Amino acid sequence: MSRLSSYKRLRQSAAAFAVSGEEIVMSQATLRIGLIGAGANMRTRHIPGFKGVPGVEIVAVCNRRPGSTAAVAREYGIGRTYERWQDVVADRDVDAVVIGTWPYLHCPVALAAMAAGKHVLTEARMSLNAAEAHEMRAAARRHPELVTQVVPSPYGLKGHRVMTRLLESGHLGELREVLVYGLSAHLADAAAPLSWRQDAALSGFNMLNLGILHETLLRWAPPPVRVLAQVHAFVASRIDPASGVRRAVGTPDSVQVLAVLENGARAVYQISGVTPFGQAMGICMHGTEGSLHYDLLHDRIRGAGRHQAKDVGGAAAEMSEIPIPQDQAMSWRVEADFVEGIRGGSRPLLTDFDTGVAYMEFTEAVARSAQRGEAIELPLEEFRTEQDDESEALSQASSGPAN
Repeated sequence: MSRLSSYKRLRQSAAAFAVSGEEIVMSQATLRIGLIGAGANMRTRHIPGFKGVPGVEIVAVCNRRPGSTAAVAREYGIGRTYERWQDVVADRDVDAVVIGTWPYLHCPVALAAMAAGKHVLTEARMSLNAAEAHEMRAAARRHPELVTQVVPSPYGLKGHRVMTRLLESGHLGELREVLVYGLSAHLADAAAPLSWRQDAALSGFNMLNLGILHETLLRWAPPPVRVLAQVHAFVASRIDPASGVRRAVGTPDSVQVLAVLENGARAVYQISGVTPFGQAMGICMHGTEGSLHYDLLHDRIRGAGRHQAKDVGGAAAEMSEIPIPQDQAMSWRVEADFVEGIRGGSRPLLTDFDTGVAYMEFTEAVARSAQRGEAIELPLEEFRTEQDDESEALSQASSGPAN
């Protein structure tokens, strides 16, 4: 399958997710879930999400420390607690494992769970690096009877139906320019302690929210075939709360990427965690017929098109808001989607391991480019297949030179 075909499949999957509604098949036996890692996202999203699906029971939990494991079990009425994640995987009464740990454990836990015949939902990011992501996907392909899913990016879900309709109607025409930006202040305080997200041993090649924003873009645009990046740590060292020792940070707090997309369009990514003022997050897409801007923080879509052009000096119309009708607005239903996939024997609509591999290759390519000071081709060379080479040659022939 060519990478452009993969992009079309992702668009179709996202559209299916959007129109699947709230109907959930509940006629089958109780689905028993084990939790490995019960941090903030597990508590605020996944546990309530699963408890809201009839016929689902959370039967086991293992957190980093026995005390926190016990606390989660008491708070949510979970019957079994384990000190080792391996024991959750080995529990014969667990049908599916939900991985909420930091990325360094996603691959080993997922591989062990699949080997034990468990369905897997893993928190984003998929893994430490592209090699682990490929290993996870290979294992999933060896176990097609199991549902394997990565928690999808929540950004852009509300307006996804509207974006899909606009793109499919030809609102943009030929896509030419893309801007992806995410400016936050969560690393702006130089006195704040070292976060696990800045520890490469725990987070790998994942930088800020680059991967999640890239995943959001993949729902609406072709994948990149080349990236050129620079990264920087404005706060180069922080106190490690575990040891009390000041350490060099392992991942940057500022990332800029130039990319060539598969259809020849150009993309720019600007991601920062050290902007104390003017926080913003969004995706702008510009084509031959129109433009779209999705404000990801406020779920607002604005657009302009050639048909709106003013006949005054050839000036184009300004962006105007495009409403997201209530009956078209999507909401978070990841846990229900996971359960539906298990009960219906279908692949996850958002996000499957193929998409996870794509964004892990992208984030690693960004890191390699920044380190080497040169452009990096995608797919990464060690994972490239003859089919990828043929697809890239056809893409370049149709879009002209990439330089």
